[in-house]
Amino acid sequence: MEKLWAPWRAEYTKSKKTKGCIFCLKPKSKGGKKDYIVTRGEYVFSMLNAYPYNNGHIMVAPYRHIQGLDGLKKEETSELMEMVNKSIYLLKTILKPSAFNIGINIGSIAGAGYAEHLHVHIVPRWQGDTNFMPIIAKTKVVPEALDELHKRLKDAQKK
Repeated sequence: MEKLWAPWRAEYTKSKKTKGCIFCLKPKSKGGKKDYIVTRGEYVFSMLNAYPYNNGHIMVAPYRHIQGLDGLKKEETSELMEMVNKSIYLLKTILKPSAFNIGINIGSIAGAGYAEHLHVHIVPRWQGDTNFMPIIAKTKVVPEALDELHKRLKDAQKK
């Protein structure tokens, strides 16, 4: 059984959180590359995870501060899934992963770092992407800087 195990994220989950909700704050930014917004829709947006499980880890969230799927309006639900599909397409085009983990953690007990704001994780996967580095060296190898990947994803959307 293969497991997506990311012990290096323990530091992040134990660290002091940014004041406020990143899913409410980031979309209000002026579009700087540090916000890591990839795509903006009418009801939802996508952004790179600043603490990725793997290179290309994207999160899709509604603009509206809502906790669960059951509170979404039809338009939000539809655009959320369309944005997930668009994100997968972009990642396939740019990074060519072998597979994806896609998940929603509803509630902090389920693992949601921002339990109050619904978001979908899209994690690209490659054969052999888990190795000894996180276990032996407490280091995760992410082969591309977020700034560079963000630029490539934004450029790919223009085509």
